[in-house]
Amino acid sequence: MQPLTQPVDVIIERIPLSSRWASERWQPVAVEIPVAPAPKPDRNAVPGSLPCVAEGENRWRCRGFEIELHPTEAEGYFLNLTAPAPCIFVMWRFFDDGAMPAARPVLLTVSYNQAGRYMDGGEQVEGVPMLPAIADWMRPFIAAHYKPEPRRKVRRNDPVGDAAATAPDNVRAKL
Repeated sequence: MQPLTQPVDVIIERIPLSSRWASERWQPVAVEIPVAPAPKPDRNAVPGSLPCVAEGENRWRCRGFEIELHPTEAEGYFLNLTAPAPCIFVMWRFFDDGAMPAARPVLLTVSYNQAGRYMDGGEQVEGVPMLPAIADWMRPFIAAHYKPEPRRKVRRNDPVGDAAATAPDNVRAKL
């Protein structure tokens, strides 16, 4: 099955710092639905090679990204959408090729589970607030593909109860 896709732009910002350890901090600040259609992203492109356009001195719009919805990640989408503050998770990296911005988004996900796997792998992942239009776009997909696992009866582990049943009479009196 082909994934359901939504084209988006990522806004990344450089925040100047007055610190002796770092002169700036980079962070994605928004994910927006593009007004004008962006070129279709090349699936074989090198991460971080999509175009970024300056929108001021410390802000860039990185175009050509897509949010993909896969049926196997439906649980992660459901968890994200039912959270108090749904997010779009942006995985980003630093690139030392001399182009600006130095920190660029690599990929996006709306799955809690997938974002967690990226963070466990040591990647830099940050959540930005989800637009209501993207949440509305996700809801029918989640309704069609998310099936909660049925609850299973849990067998109680009672070490004292099991020991009392199999213990000899002289030990059973002490229990």
